[in-house]
Amino acid sequence: MTRQDTDTPGEQAGEQRDLPSVYSLAGSDPHGELVDRSGLSPVDLVQIDEVMAALVHLRAAEKRLAEASLRYMELGETDMRALHLLIVSENAGSLATPGVMAESLGISSASTTKLIDRLERAGHVRRGRHPTDRRAIVVTIEPTTRAAALRTVGAQQARRVHVVRRLDPQERETVTRFLEDMAAEISIEGIDWAEHPAHVADAEGAADSGGTAGPTGAAGS
Repeated sequence: MTRQDTDTPGEQAGEQRDLPSVYSLAGSDPHGELVDRSGLSPVDLVQIDEVMAALVHLRAAEKRLAEASLRYMELGETDMRALHLLIVSENAGSLATPGVMAESLGISSASTTKLIDRLERAGHVRRGRHPTDRRAIVVTIEPTTRAAALRTVGAQQARRVHVVRRLDPQERETVTRFLEDMAAEISIEGIDWAEHPAHVADAEGAADSGGTAGPTGAAGS
């Protein structure tokens, strides 16, 4: 019998929590080049590593769920987002026109038309006349697709709510503040390197120095 067979789920989960040491401060920033440790105790550092590891595990779980959802529904990511939008629109009693879908999904009108055509051919959605604007159409999700999505993918996604319910009001405020702060800290808005590919920056640097950018970005003579 292997160790995996004899370990309890709790023990396996504990081992998994120890795995991503590559994301710890000691592993990723041993000399303090990125993060100032001033004022942080050993306990603080351990807890910071634990939080970072938990975030890694959450992202991994979300990725696995997203990939499983796409496989089950046999759809692409944008297609799944479109179906979710149609479900939400139906729940809210609003009409999903191609224009609304294009804006919500962040894609062009042409791409939206192709998306709707693709989903309609697969039997997931249907087009219909707008009740008040004869020039417009509305898109609705087919009942069978809605039921399948809610019974499987939707039910699994909804389990997140169970976690939030187990928190008290103060804990929810703390978690909300933490997540919003984290999103703000890692935002790439206004970050120069995030807006320009590396090869573009290399070329610009080479032009400024009068040299030629090499494979690693170093200016040649």
